[in-house]
Amino acid sequence: MNRGWFITFEGPDGSGKTTISTNVYQQLKTEGFDVIYTREPGGIEIAEKIRDIILDPKNIAMDKKTEALLYAASRRQHLIEKILPALNENKIVICDRFVDSSLAYQGVGREIGIDQVLAINEFAIEGLYPDFTIFLDIDPKKGLSRIADRNYRDRLDREKEQFHMLVAQGYEQLKLRFKDRYHIVDADRNVSDIVNDAVTIIKQRIG
Repeated sequence: MNRGWFITFEGPDGSGKTTISTNVYQQLKTEGFDVIYTREPGGIEIAEKIRDIILDPKNIAMDKKTEALLYAASRRQHLIEKILPALNENKIVICDRFVDSSLAYQGVGREIGIDQVLAINEFAIEGLYPDFTIFLDIDPKKGLSRIADRNYRDRLDREKEQFHMLVAQGYEQLKLRFKDRYHIVDADRNVSDIVNDAVTIIKQRIG
């Protein structure tokens, strides 16, 4: 059975994932592609409620494994309710974050271990990995300087610099581990150039 394309955007905090992925979605839609946009954690009502719990700055008592499990639970519902139906309708799905974020943030940032977090998520996604991933590459300290200027910073945004440095190390591991599906894009440029590069990659991949 034919299905659509599942494309994810990844990168450390401050890399511009939301801005770039939404602009890419709008450009593809304008050009007539059958595309939907979604995000993680969230994307559908149940997952958005889990997102609120995970990212609420008040929830400082949250255990790191609880955090990992909540992300996986949110991902499962999102996959079943939104991503899979769209793929089965031969749509292109653009998703701001997916399983790689859990591997970097909880696997390495929280020091649970990539393989341990991967096991939780394999139960949730049942083998449905992105067809390819666009990684927005930026120096982690530059990214942190960007989020420092935000009016609102969620629970993970407020983590110490050491946590974010570990997350960046996690992504370096993922670039190697999943090199066949990773496309690295320099995110320390103006938005239009980054968007154009990402759109070009997508068009080349989907033909």
